[in-house]
Amino acid sequence: MSTNDLILTYLDIWNERDVAAREALMTSVLTDDSFYSDPDYAGLRGHAELSKAIGKAQQNFGDLSFTLDTVISAHHDRALFTWRLGTVATGYDVVDFTGDLDKGLPVLLGEASRRCGCATPAAAA
Repeated sequence: MSTNDLILTYLDIWNERDVAAREALMTSVLTDDSFYSDPDYAGLRGHAELSKAIGKAQQNFGDLSFTLDTVISAHHDRALFTWRLGTVATGYDVVDFTGDLDKGLPVLLGEASRRCGCATPAAAA
């Protein structure tokens, strides 16, 4: 699986509303001990914690979905990319890889990201 494919699947995880389908996607690209952190969640570990946080965050998204904007850099088992949440927000993530599985998803966002829990509003970017 290519870096782009892994990132696209990660975004699909955030877009998936069905819990069972979301967790199946997680199993396909995330290690069991995956780590996630952003301004609202200080260190989620594993599929169950991340899925619960995604479900909670989706309540604020309405019908918006994440799309990949740009893969800025990918090297040494790490990638930095930007994404969009519909037309209202943008942000960036850093992912670490082990083999073909993503082992960590620390999200690096600024203080303004707290407005919707995961994204920097486009107007403030």
